[in-house]
Amino acid sequence: MEIRKEELPVVLNINFQEIDRLFGQASQEGRNYLFEYEAYDLIRNIGAETPPKTHLIVKGVVPSDEELTALPGDKVVLKIVSPYILHKTEVSGVKVVDKDPSKIRSAWRRMLYEVPENYAVMIERNPNHCPDGYKGLEGDALRQAVSRDIKGVLMVQFMPPDSEAFGNEMIVGIRNTREFGMVISAGLGGTDTELYAERFRKGQAIVAASTVMTGGMAFFELFKQTISYKKLAGLTRGQRRIVTDEQLIECFAALIELANRYSPTNPDAPFVIEELEYNPFAFSDYLMVPLDGLAKFSSPGAQPAGRPISQISGLLKPESIGIVGVSTTRVNFGRIILDNVLLAGFPKEKVFILRPGMDSFEGVACIPDLSSLESPLDLLVVAVPSAKVPDVVEEVLTHNAARSVILIPGGMGETEESKDRAAAIMDRIGQSRRDGNAGPVFLGANSVGVLSHPGAFDTLFIPEEKAPKQRGKRPRNAAFISQSGAFMMTRLSCRPELDPAYLISIGNQNDLTIGDVMTYLTEDPEIQVIGVYAEGFKDLDGLSFSKAVRKAVLAGKDVIFYKAGRTPEGKTATSGHTASLAGDYMVCESCVRQSGGMVAQNIAQFEDLFLLAQRLHSKPVGGNRLALLSSAGFEAVAMADSLQSDDYRMKLADFSPSAKESLDAILAANKLSGLVEAKNPFDATPAGDDALHVAALEVFDKDPNVDATVLSICPVSPGLATLPLDPEDPRSFSAPNSIAVLLPKIAGNLTKPLVAIADAGHDYAAYVKIFMEHQIAVIPSADRAVSALGLYIQNRLYAESIRENVLLKSE
Repeated sequence: MEIRKEELPVVLNINFQEIDRLFGQASQEGRNYLFEYEAYDLIRNIGAETPPKTHLIVKGVVPSDEELTALPGDKVVLKIVSPYILHKTEVSGVKVVDKDPSKIRSAWRRMLYEVPENYAVMIERNPNHCPDGYKGLEGDALRQAVSRDIKGVLMVQFMPPDSEAFGNEMIVGIRNTREFGMVISAGLGGTDTELYAERFRKGQAIVAASTVMTGGMAFFELFKQTISYKKLAGLTRGQRRIVTDEQLIECFAALIELANRYSPTNPDAPFVIEELEYNPFAFSDYLMVPLDGLAKFSSPGAQPAGRPISQISGLLKPESIGIVGVSTTRVNFGRIILDNVLLAGFPKEKVFILRPGMDSFEGVACIPDLSSLESPLDLLVVAVPSAKVPDVVEEVLTHNAARSVILIPGGMGETEESKDRAAAIMDRIGQSRRDGNAGPVFLGANSVGVLSHPGAFDTLFIPEEKAPKQRGKRPRNAAFISQSGAFMMTRLSCRPELDPAYLISIGNQNDLTIGDVMTYLTEDPEIQVIGVYAEGFKDLDGLSFSKAVRKAVLAGKDVIFYKAGRTPEGKTATSGHTASLAGDYMVCESCVRQSGGMVAQNIAQFEDLFLLAQRLHSKPVGGNRLALLSSAGFEAVAMADSLQSDDYRMKLADFSPSAKESLDAILAANKLSGLVEAKNPFDATPAGDDALHVAALEVFDKDPNVDATVLSICPVSPGLATLPLDPEDPRSFSAPNSIAVLLPKIAGNLTKPLVAIADAGHDYAAYVKIFMEHQIAVIPSADRAVSALGLYIQNRLYAESIRENVLLKSE
């Protein structure tokens, strides 16, 4: 993803006072929408486009000949005006007629009768598309209701486009999304916009971005990747340019400024734009002409209260821990948590069990209630049935008993029965903060717990025998935030080499959100990599999360993100017509990418990216030229096939003359000159021994034409020492000649990213483990390795461009 070094200055002349008046007048009339002609007035007042001239023929008013012929041109466009009829063409609600009073009157009268009938039939055939105002109606009652709501017919200036070829219409819109706030989207427009969005490859038909996180130029650079731009700019065969880049930038910049003023996150917003869309824009003599417009708005709500994020320090590095729900007679979640806390090495004298009637249990002090504490706990873990949670929360708040709380129980919003309980707890926490009590913060409910190596504690309720932890202090530069505890634990079970410093199970986000924890971790100097699994964000927390990702990237951190729940873009009665074509997942992916995060497309890719980020974070990334080494022909093909995708573009490095000379010498020394050439991918052949692989790797690392290396250490290759034999046996992976011994010795001195491939089964698990233990990134297949490295490098380069832009702006 390329972005320019600086934003070109765009001088905008937006008449916010007049736009306020438009929304205010509609609001006074009891409307939360603008009619099409008002949507044209709105865009006229942002000064970026050229809306057509219009005249409204109000139903019940007889227009004069002068009114009917007042618009310029030989033809006029007639459009039905109704708050509910969005797809006008489908119900004969749009007609182009000669500018003749008789013909206009004829078409206008016909539309007032035909459109209600056609729309009623369409609703009866497709009940799912029925607006709320017409539900329960049918037959004549439905047609009369549709007719009653028609305001009239809008007469619009006919402006013939420069071209009617495919791709020469554009859709542009802004909308308020629940998770990410205001979003701008643009792409292929016209009546088939929905089809384009569904059928074209990602980013080809329509693109979207957070208006808070982008500007006119930055969004234009994103838009340039679409087919729409290539058509409009005359970059396809037989096409000519019909709009300037400057016009597009001005349009995007104006809509972004409009969105940010009328945004739910702007405390001074007089109104909130829910949807504003123009579809299509046609182009006539280098004018951008909107041919249809839709606008919906609302009154601003109260700004949500923030959470005391600084209190998360008690959640991750507590000096005292309390546990509610420990059984002294059986193994329950509370008992498991107690065992894990102590196994992790947390001081026993700093642990307290809430247990009336006992002084101690297994050497841990017991207290009868939270009011008995001499000072607030840093962390309280609540592991009681969900029905008892409200009482515990009340006691915590009443006695200011803890800085942070983990709510383990489920049944706190997952079912209809428990939603009221969860809402009551959230209201109580919110009320406490409104009363001036800053803390505590609550993690969960439905949290598996937290494991913190820096804090030397483990509150996960998974028994040690089910999920052995890698205890002990060692360098760990990553944190893992997961909305699903099961996802987090299974990933660590499958890939124990990930071993992050923090495992944080977010759960239901009844209080602390993904964005909150992400924001806190951006300030942790020891954490350089943050992996995040999310299923959904709380209101506007997607935006908070994206801002935190950007902050982390600016601080030099890597963020790997995987979003579950990716479903086809929703289709409702209005979504097909509006900018919500940029479906929920598309918006999420775009906002996180735009912020500098690495977005994984599947679970395996998430694991691979997390591993690469941990192992390669300290390695500089200078470009996208890869050197590939393999002893298997199929791997070379698989690696080459994986050099490009929708999300990244890598290329084979062209070895420098000195590198080719060195590689020729290596081949000659191994008597392979007659079999292979010194080219990329470099074929080590099955006869190539361990020393050949390491020597070639060192050549690649010194070649200025190479930016990163993918090295196959194919365990089944006859030439490699890969077997668990006596170290005196030259075939043993512990023998001095083995790459398992040679590579770790030089890995720390390599200046460029290296990814290894070990495509083999369980027989070679011990062999692969050696590389992992020496912090070498190993991925089990050639295609996955190149794909993950390509995506990693692409995002590292993009993150660097973000940092450069910020630096340029500050100078």
